[in-house]
Amino acid sequence: MTQVDFYIHVQDKLQTVCTLASKALARSMRVLILTPDPQTTDHVDKLLWMQPAIGFLPHCRSQHRLAAVTPIIVDHVAEPIVHEQVLINLNTECPALFSRFERVIEIVGTDEADRDAARGRYRFYRDRGYEIRNHDLSRNP
Repeated sequence: MTQVDFYIHVQDKLQTVCTLASKALARSMRVLILTPDPQTTDHVDKLLWMQPAIGFLPHCRSQHRLAAVTPIIVDHVAEPIVHEQVLINLNTECPALFSRFERVIEIVGTDEADRDAARGRYRFYRDRGYEIRNHDLSRNP
């Protein structure tokens, strides 16, 4: 069953995405970063080119010809799914394909609208019996 992790009280959601993608990559895990729109996809794409400061995290879009061999996919389009290890969801809703992944990561910022949407996603996973772990980043930035 899919493991669901909520990272809450996140000051910089996109920087946290990069950090978590880097940690997953260090563990030889493949990641899909699912963004809500093309602008966020572009922004995350640029951030991944600068992580770490002396390198970058190898990534591409899901339609790219090298997607099957690239460890990090960043896109606002969920299909096609080229791997099913880690999904980092930046959408306000639970993606329909979440259960195909071994792990889903939800990142919750500090603004009220983001927290409200996250509460809905939390209830969705909980009500379907998924194990949920919470990571409070206000305590460990």
